Amino acid sequence: MPIICYHASQEQFAPSHLLALAIQAEQAGFGGIHSSDHFHPWSRQQGQSGFTFSWIAAAMQATTVPFSMICAPGQRLHPAIVAQAIATLGQLFPGRINVELGSGEYLNEHITGEPWPEKNIRNERLKECAEVIKRLLSGETVTHSGHVQVKEAKLYTRPAEMPLLLGAALTDATARWLGNWADGLLTTAGTPAETLRRVEQFRENGGAGKPVYLQKAFSYAPDYQQAAQAAWQQWRYNLVSIEQLATMANPEDFEAAGKNISIEEVTKKIPVYTHIGQLKEALQQLQDTIHPDRIVLHNINPWQEQFIEHYARN
Repeated sequence: MPIICYHASQEQFAPSHLLALAIQAEQAGFGGIHSSDHFHPWSRQQGQSGFTFSWIAAAMQATTVPFSMICAPGQRLHPAIVAQAIATLGQLFPGRINVELGSGEYLNEHITGEPWPEKNIRNERLKECAEVIKRLLSGETVTHSGHVQVKEAKLYTRPAEMPLLLGAALTDATARWLGNWADGLLTTAGTPAETLRRVEQFRENGGAGKPVYLQKAFSYAPDYQQAAQAAWQQWRYNLVSIEQLATMANPEDFEAAGKNISIEEVTKKIPVYTHIGQLKEALQQLQDTIHPDRIVLHNINPWQEQFIEHYARN
């Protein structure tokens, strides 16, 4: 059985609110917590962007379940600093933290003022960063020159148990590329068939036997119209193409791109559930088809306390 994790959406809720939700989620029976990582939210209506490494330390202290978080090293976050943060969390909370590394989004990473590389360069940079982080966590003194620069870096505080460095993928091609070097895969859960195809690409290219985490986005509320309206309000900005993501620098850009997206278009992409049983049926299909190690549940609407309570009751 996979671990069912609650998703803490840093771009949607203030850190103090998310902390209370993480505590409630553990009490409700969720087996883990997963966190996003944003500098800017998708829209001004979402309106939050807490620093994930700060938040996750507080949340782990307040709970006992395992955690994971997405992280994009290489531009906004230097890999040596990422390694130090991971090592500190791993030392404080042995065996409870894994990190999913991604190549980043222009929305968050452009703030350094450095040029935004093409996807192939971002992938090369990501792999370099993963190697630097692993070497530092292993205790090496690291000097590296490439897409990132590191000089004589060494971590003196390291975890007794090495955290996993999974890779994050939205496409089949990225999943396949991650297979031969990442410790596992995080990907989005669409239909069982399309999700299985992406996971198989990972497993066929070196990822066999490595953990797979699925992140499932949906909108849950007992009233369908309420759930659908909230999905449109909160998440229509996320339906832009991967190509558009490379050019959008701030929430206003996403708002402009999403202004003509209808509720119907959103609900074709984002499942809307009015009963927890519907959600659990969908999770069972993913479990039976893909056999993931974790499934991360991201209810994209504002009514988190209600969702957690209803999930626990059912």
